[in-house]
Amino acid sequence: MAATKSIARTFGNGLAFTEMLAIGFVMLFFLAGLCGPYLIDFNPVATDTAARLKPPMTQLADGSIAWFGTDAVGRDVAKQVLYGARVSLLVGFTAAALAAAFGVIVGVWAGWAGGRTEQALMRFVDIQLAFPSILIAVFLAAFIQPSLLSVILILAVTRWAVVARVARAITARALTKSYVEAAIISGESTWRIVRDCILPNIWIPLLILMSAELSLIILAEASLGFLGLGTPVDVPSWGRIISSGRNHLANAWWIATMPGLVIVVVVVSIGVTGEVLRRRLGKGVSAAL
Repeated sequence: MAATKSIARTFGNGLAFTEMLAIGFVMLFFLAGLCGPYLIDFNPVATDTAARLKPPMTQLADGSIAWFGTDAVGRDVAKQVLYGARVSLLVGFTAAALAAAFGVIVGVWAGWAGGRTEQALMRFVDIQLAFPSILIAVFLAAFIQPSLLSVILILAVTRWAVVARVARAITARALTKSYVEAAIISGESTWRIVRDCILPNIWIPLLILMSAELSLIILAEASLGFLGLGTPVDVPSWGRIISSGRNHLANAWWIATMPGLVIVVVVVSIGVTGEVLRRRLGKGVSAAL
């Protein structure tokens, strides 16, 4: 209950204008991803050569306005970006959730078991962290059929190790607390001790960590899409939109620029929101540990 009230106060008091603006953009990104595709009529594979390469704010033949212009086959770039928000939201949150779940399991297991088990698990974590995550993602994506599920799994695989290291450190510190020692002495089951004494210490640091990881996952998904290794061709993706516009930078700069600006705004906004969480909840986390 106290933790819930703490998070509620996080967004309520003393926020700077830029922080409020960033949080507003994050909320807008969520709404666009969740509701946007259901509010517009858009077929990702449909073409309209009569409306190809129209600049932003052009009124099309059907009376609609192409706010971000049109691409080389006449598709509305703004509608593609709106559909791409759903892909980024789905991939980002699902991959982050899977990475968090697996990382917490491995980290708590390592911290609880100790000894050789901890050393073996953490050496495996160190080996993965030694390689750039985007390199691992590109390597795996090159051998897997493009699909939303494959992108989600690939990005989850590249980010779980960071979570495991944090979870292991928190578990090891929690085991030195008197209330955990008392639970062990009293004969409580391992699952109950982990659930009641260790996991409550993990979820707030995990929330702060995953706010940063979410922006990295969105960037990685866009990078894979740009390289043609992400979602299928018929699924709009911010990276694929930018890739389709790179050959038209001289005469149709908006195809690549508009989705690029959206990515920048979303990633920076998520980063600022994560910084707000870290600054506001960090003291409480330190005290709890």
